[in-house]
Formats: sequence, C-alpha cells, structure tokens
Amino acid sequence: MNADCLFCRIVQADIPATILYQDELVTAFRDINPQAPTHVLVIPNEHMADLSELTLNHGETLARMMHALNEVARAEGIAASGYRILANTGADAHQEVLHLHFHLFGGRALGPLLSADA
Repeated sequence: MNADCLFCRIVQADIPATILYQDELVTAFRDINPQAPTHVLVIPNEHMADLSELTLNHGETLARMMHALNEVARAEGIAASGYRILANTGADAHQEVLHLHFHLFGGRALGPLLSADA
C-alpha cells in the first residue's frame, strides 16, 4: 500500500467510496466524476502505478480484475447491451491517478474513442 495514493486509501477504507465489489486482490467502486450512466473503477488492492508494472506474477490479480469487471457489468444490468473497458497508462493517455485501474463504462450507446484522424 502507498499511504499517499488515493486508491490505496479507498482500499483501506480511509476514504469513503461506493464499493461494488471487493475481495483480497481487487476492489471496484463508482467513479466520483462519471462519464456514463455506469462508470466504475476496478483496481488491484496492491499498489502499482499502471499497466507497465504488471508482470507474469500478476496473472491472478489481472484475472480477478477481469472477473470483477464482468460481475459488476452483470450487477449493473449492462452486460447484455454492452460495455467498454478502458485503461489509461501515463501522462499522454491522461492517467489522473497513478494506481492501475480499469474504467467500466456502460448504460448508454458509447461513441468511438478516437476519430479517424487520430
């Protein structure tokens, strides 16, 4: 855990959040600035800054994150209609919190991420 990390503090229940799923490896909670009707963050409980810090030893954590994403999508009623999973890595991708996290978006039709010019 990183005492200065917002998401680590949520895992430790030092900062309140609407937790939708939690086990010994991962936590899922509602984003405080939702960009879609369903906007949930799924994080590893272990602190790692971004995807670049994942190693082959993190296979179970990554599998649990995928499991949590699917469980939350079902619970939120968006599994059948579709949803988007997004991970920003680094400054150019606009990663705001330096703790690995996947965004789960759904609840409405989602437009394309990038234009053809990008």
